[in-house]
Amino acid sequence: MSTASLKSQRFKVLLAGIFSQILCIGIARFAYTPLLPVMQQQSWINDADGGWLAALNYAGYMLGAVLAASIRSVYLKDTLFRIGLVLAVLTTAGMALTDHFWLWAGLRFLAGLSSSGSMLLASGLILHWLIQHRQRGELGIHFAGVGIGIVVAALAVELMLALSLNWQAQWWGGGGLAAVLLVPAWRWLPRPVKPVLGSAAHHDAPAKPPSRTFMRLMLPAYFCAGYGYVISATFIVAIVEREPLLAGAGNWTFALVGLAAAPAVMLWDLVARRIGYLGALIVVMLVQVVGIVLPAMTSSLMGVLLSAVLYGGTFLGCVSLVLTMAGRLYPSSPARLMGQMTLAYGAAQIVAPALTGMLAESFGNYYLGLWLAGGFVTLGALLLVWLRQVDQTAQRLDAQAKALSVA
Repeated sequence: MSTASLKSQRFKVLLAGIFSQILCIGIARFAYTPLLPVMQQQSWINDADGGWLAALNYAGYMLGAVLAASIRSVYLKDTLFRIGLVLAVLTTAGMALTDHFWLWAGLRFLAGLSSSGSMLLASGLILHWLIQHRQRGELGIHFAGVGIGIVVAALAVELMLALSLNWQAQWWGGGGLAAVLLVPAWRWLPRPVKPVLGSAAHHDAPAKPPSRTFMRLMLPAYFCAGYGYVISATFIVAIVEREPLLAGAGNWTFALVGLAAAPAVMLWDLVARRIGYLGALIVVMLVQVVGIVLPAMTSSLMGVLLSAVLYGGTFLGCVSLVLTMAGRLYPSSPARLMGQMTLAYGAAQIVAPALTGMLAESFGNYYLGLWLAGGFVTLGALLLVWLRQVDQTAQRLDAQAKALSVA
């Protein structure tokens, strides 16, 4: 393959990943965030029910993470990824067909299952292609699709509200948009081929698998990150719309989250090159704490917009850094470690929305839930500081051992 042809193919592969993220994350998963207050106004759903539906969506995502971690065949991963694309379309349109809680629950669960396909399986397939073709194995551009997807979902709902469409018509509109996005996401990601003997993608074993200490600290830290992420991701529009001075700004705030997220993932790739993945993760989580708790500290428009920028500019960077790190540890089978990480992240996403929805139902606001989320992310950052110190100590000992062996 010529250099020009390789660059063109690489561009289409990355675009396929972006379109899959817009479809499965932006529409199938995150359209629920701006549509939640509309559904609360026009149907029977309350804060607690909204939290449980979000929790079930993340339960589906968690099951997808288990599948991604357990499947070794790259060909089966490719098949499941494409099934996930179809599921994303069907579950989005299906939300318009009923107002029964348990049918909604099943659809949100399946939508979560499809979103794990674009997040984990597509990530693994794209990394597989990049490494096989000796391209830089970074996922920042791929994950920019999540931020773009958030913008698309927020603007689509805002447009449909301007057209006075009810919640059912808006889900139908989301389903139609999802069907359009399916085409490039499906066609532009090549089917995997067997690697050439001796190529970078041929060897399955990691060069340096993570230690037990690494996993014991990294998994709870990523759990904490997941807890903080999901509160704003699920409730930010509802939080903004409940402030009398901010009514009508919810969808624009959510769009700002996506606008901040899209370029930020590539920025955090650059930061990681300078200070390492663990250092970048510590910084990203500490900034995220500020973004999460700001709406509990102020109801001013500037405060909420700053919160959206800080949250949007960090939550996706955290995910991208962790999954790229997993891909570097397991270059030929990255979904293995990605799945383990996402199980920790996903467990928090099941607990947090349900708990926050019940707290909001009891206290009449989301403030306690926001402070609790900020506390969890702070704890996660402290665990990463500890892990980084352990990692630096291990590197010094390795260097000393090598020096002694040479002497």
